Amino acid sequence: MIRSVLNFTSRKPVVVSAVLRGAIATTPPIHQNLLISQLRNSSSLQLARKYSNMSGANFAIRQLFDRESCTYTYLLIDTPSKEAVLIDPVIELAERDTNLVKELGLKLKYVINTHVHADHITGTGRLKKLVPGCQSIISKNSKGQADILMSEGEQIKFGGQVLEVRETPGHTEGCVTYVFNAAGCAFTGDALLIRGCGRTDFQGGSSPTLYKSVWSKILSLPENYILYPAHDYKGQTASTVAEEKKYNPRLTKSESEFVDIMAKLNLPYPKKIDESLPANMVCGLHELPDRMKDWV
Repeated sequence: MIRSVLNFTSRKPVVVSAVLRGAIATTPPIHQNLLISQLRNSSSLQLARKYSNMSGANFAIRQLFDRESCTYTYLLIDTPSKEAVLIDPVIELAERDTNLVKELGLKLKYVINTHVHADHITGTGRLKKLVPGCQSIISKNSKGQADILMSEGEQIKFGGQVLEVRETPGHTEGCVTYVFNAAGCAFTGDALLIRGCGRTDFQGGSSPTLYKSVWSKILSLPENYILYPAHDYKGQTASTVAEEKKYNPRLTKSESEFVDIMAKLNLPYPKKIDESLPANMVCGLHELPDRMKDWV
């Protein structure tokens, strides 16, 4: 089905598919005119790609992907100052991230993790070698090592942009969500995934804690906020608060039902946990597998 959407700046109608009309409807107001204006010269496929790489007057967001672990890495840019941060990098793709930073003429200020990962080794340590001067960040409650340890309510500043730190434990005891209010979005790590959530059976995980964290710290955000997860295994790139409150098959249940669901998942032991956890506890700088010893 094809309908017209009116760009209220130019008053010129633009033809939009139902899928993209839904994307516009759930996009924060700060992005809506940008999306609609791009329709004039973009196909639906091009638009879908741009939806995952948002930009505003003073910022840009680039979503990157690791095929092996299905991990999303996010490059956040303050466009006036060219300062940038990376969220949840993967060590095997540190060169890709470094090259992008250099091509865009950026100053990488921070390399950030949402938690101590169990399914891949963080690229933080390698990026600190490849991009001298950048600093690592992780939550204090993770008990991991980094240049800067963050707690609830603290802020990460790059150029004129600010990320708010919200502690969202439950998947692990040290999980945090980074809220980018200027962009109307949040980076939820493994606490909240698209139509799912992180497991709660290791690393100090707790199903009741995760349920409370997600509802009090993430789903309490405005309903049009875009949610960017650390992983997706079905080809989706982002969701919204409104969508997850309505469609998440686990978190739309009561807390007791959620706890029961999580207890019955019977998930396999993560195949990379034994090499990932020791390295990630020390910022990916030490305890690396032999094949990576000279990477940092």
